Amino acid sequence: MMKKFIYFTALLFFSLCVNGQNASFNTYNFGEGLEFVGEDDHSFKLGGYVQPFIESRFIFNDSLDENYNDNRFRLRRLRLRLSGNNTQHNLSYRIQFDLSGVSETGEESTNLLLDAFMTYSLNKRTKLTFGQRSLRSDNRELPMSSATLQLVERSRLTSSFASIRDFGFFIQRDFRFKNGSFLRNYLEITSGDGMNNFTKDYGGLKYGGRIDFLPFGLFTNMGQFRQADVMRERSLKLVVGANGSYNQGMSSRRGRIGGDFLFYNINAIDTNYRLPDYIKYGADLLIKYKGFSLLTEYVKTQVYIADDITHRNDRYNNPEEIIAFDSDDNTKEYIRSQLVLGNSINIQAGYAFKNLISIDGRFTSINSDEFSWLNNGTFYNRPNYYTFGVSKYFARNYGFKVQASITYVEVNDGSKYNIQTDDPNEYLIIPHQGSELLFRLISSFNF
Repeated sequence: MMKKFIYFTALLFFSLCVNGQNASFNTYNFGEGLEFVGEDDHSFKLGGYVQPFIESRFIFNDSLDENYNDNRFRLRRLRLRLSGNNTQHNLSYRIQFDLSGVSETGEESTNLLLDAFMTYSLNKRTKLTFGQRSLRSDNRELPMSSATLQLVERSRLTSSFASIRDFGFFIQRDFRFKNGSFLRNYLEITSGDGMNNFTKDYGGLKYGGRIDFLPFGLFTNMGQFRQADVMRERSLKLVVGANGSYNQGMSSRRGRIGGDFLFYNINAIDTNYRLPDYIKYGADLLIKYKGFSLLTEYVKTQVYIADDITHRNDRYNNPEEIIAFDSDDNTKEYIRSQLVLGNSINIQAGYAFKNLISIDGRFTSINSDEFSWLNNGTFYNRPNYYTFGVSKYFARNYGFKVQASITYVEVNDGSKYNIQTDDPNEYLIIPHQGSELLFRLISSFNF
């Protein structure tokens, strides 16, 4: 209830900022939204983007002798964003909604509210943010806007490992050196239960951070938060970073939602949660120079599980029901098999010509632990992804673009579908060999 009250208070504050300033229309730039200005150095901007999407998927399954394909036509994203700032009070804010019904990772979603945060600038180099937003402690691609992606979709590294958004406190501190280089530090203290979690908080807090070094100064037009080099940097730009997080008592596969998986120590005296502690860390770099761009990312996850877990919730049938582990169960192996555990690397590069046509390629590899949700054949157990894409940008500010890509997905030889049966401690093992081919087409219009 406290979190819900804080959200409503923040939204009310934002509404008062907008409606109480006698705002008047100022400018409109294609792809950058409508800007209004009001009294007391207050301004706000209304914008967003829409992305129609087509995907054709072909499955080649030699071992089961089943080949099929399916097509999807949908609205991939429909974002509406309100942002503003008051320079007199050093305040800025953002509210962003998604009306498409699809999450950032392509799954069905009922979460409308994406961002709702307020930032106070202590000075030019230090910012304090409170609310819900994307995480800097995840891989570099995650906080990059969906409207500025180099390829049709984000990498499989992001969709598999990223927590995406969370609610809490965020601190950014910049250091600028005499030679023009920058050191950027990010610190996060969040709920660890993901976004829009208005229910009970499970476990402890999540602590995360990132350090970025930009030896040659800042990128043009916020280019360190965008992918293809549509600005065609005149001098070499580089940012190299390291990130990590520690989620104390996680109750989901990777920290996107609270209360999904619950584990307990139940004895004759008391009942206590025994949630696993989840650690994630990685490194990445982004290079841009005269139309060429290179993005490289690495991420790894680990988990620490208590020795005295006796029960769990019935995640697959009745989440409210509590089930005891049998004495001969390997409890830790079961828990690991429900979490995203392993490591991944993503490498993508491309070249944007002067006519704003970009040719791009990507390789993503996922290496799962022996016991990990990444071994689930229905959704994962596909170690390597090869993508080639072509994009046409009609404006350097990403006002309108059209992108197409083809992805070849390599499936593990002898991999297995782990399909839950009526007995939650048993699995139906189905051998599976083959490959997948994905054709994707998307257009993006910023308004």
